Amino acid sequence: MREEEVCWDPMAALPDGEPETSFGGRREDRLWLNVPGPFYTGMADNCWTGRLHAPRHVLYGGQYFTEYVYRQPATTAEVLNLVTAAQQDPYRGYACDGDSRWTPDAVRDWWRDRGRVTEYLESLLPGWSSSDRAEEREAAEGLRDFAAYIAEGLGADLRRYLFRLEEGCYPKNSGDRCRSSDS
Repeated sequence: MREEEVCWDPMAALPDGEPETSFGGRREDRLWLNVPGPFYTGMADNCWTGRLHAPRHVLYGGQYFTEYVYRQPATTAEVLNLVTAAQQDPYRGYACDGDSRWTPDAVRDWWRDRGRVTEYLESLLPGWSSSDRAEEREAAEGLRDFAAYIAEGLGADLRRYLFRLEEGCYPKNSGDRCRSSDS
């Protein structure tokens, strides 16, 4: 996340009428590949269109190639891109209640198990990279991006997300604590 964007609330960036209109995903259906954060998918199937709207945030995977959120949005524009991807899902499988579902321990568990995610990405990459299908070749770029994000960047973003879960906001600067408007 960029410095100027770390104090914002991604839920406040949702347009009027959201999440009711487009977000109906259920936590019990959450695909294990979703990174911790407010947005995730359950049973979603856009026929590989999510990356058309949010290519730096959505990938495909799972047994039925459902969509999942591999990078949480860090700006209002990125939230709106994710909303557009959610709006295209006929199953309303996208969700935005992750802040009330993730716990600090669950986030840490996901991070400890990231090797499973990396192995999964590596298992898809050879087939998608050399596929005759343009969608798979394009999605291979997303696999590479997700793997690079896990290697560098996601750990810091998850530390900021843990701060959000524990303190109620993203940190302004390292060491900052959230302050109420009264202080």
